[in-house]
Amino acid sequence: MYIISTKNMLLKAQQQGFAVPAFNIHNLETMQVVAEAAAEMRSPVILAGTPGTYLYAGTANVVAIVQQLAAEYSIPLAVHLDHHETLPDIENKVNAGIRSVMIDGSHRPFAENIALVRQVTEYCHRYDVSVEAELGRLGGVEDGISVDARDACYTSAEQAEEFVRATGIDSLAVAIGTAHGLYQGTPELDFTRLGQIRDRVSVPLVLHGASGLPDSDIQQAIRLGVCKVNVATELKIAFSDALKQHLVQHPQANDPRDYMQPAKRAMKAVVKKVIQVCGCEGRL
Repeated sequence: MYIISTKNMLLKAQQQGFAVPAFNIHNLETMQVVAEAAAEMRSPVILAGTPGTYLYAGTANVVAIVQQLAAEYSIPLAVHLDHHETLPDIENKVNAGIRSVMIDGSHRPFAENIALVRQVTEYCHRYDVSVEAELGRLGGVEDGISVDARDACYTSAEQAEEFVRATGIDSLAVAIGTAHGLYQGTPELDFTRLGQIRDRVSVPLVLHGASGLPDSDIQQAIRLGVCKVNVATELKIAFSDALKQHLVQHPQANDPRDYMQPAKRAMKAVVKKVIQVCGCEGRL
């Protein structure tokens, strides 16, 4: 199989009432975990990386590894650019084989956000690359960039309608009270706002900041039109906690082929749980 865009998988999710999880990956082991879980559960998945991930691992390396995993497990896989902010960076990665892009101009004024996203969409659609954009800002920290909760701006349903029409994007990430990282208190999602956005916008909606959300909140968001759910921090914590515990218990361990295994198992359990919550098991 091969690397695909997210457009058709999200449209299928929209039509059938489930969501596709986007799991942030960082290295060989995390890519293996997501692909293995997807194959075992026959689930569509998206492997997402921030600019920092591609800088760390190398874009060509990420693409090559995911292509090989797709062939090994005979499943289509989507590799996604998460929170990318410039057209030249996106162009380079599309040329390297990426077929799914998130352009994040949410920190810009509304008109500037539209102008940037339209440029990206026009470029990407030439190569059958799907485009996601964000309107409104999430709190928390993503790839080292902090957004104070007080400065987070919820998505306006009226602006969302205009934004989608003006940019031609394939999916829209909305801000309804989620945050990057783990929550300091109990999150309160604005489901009324989400329903209003769904009434005005026809493209699939995206929920960022799902790590730590109650399963019931994720499923309610899916019922109200969310077709893609992003999970990052929860995966990193499961992986690193299991790795640290193993190394403490086995101080003489020195072979990464061995000591990475408990970390991969812990992360895989989270991946499988999210797939079940999203209702996408058996949807390939």
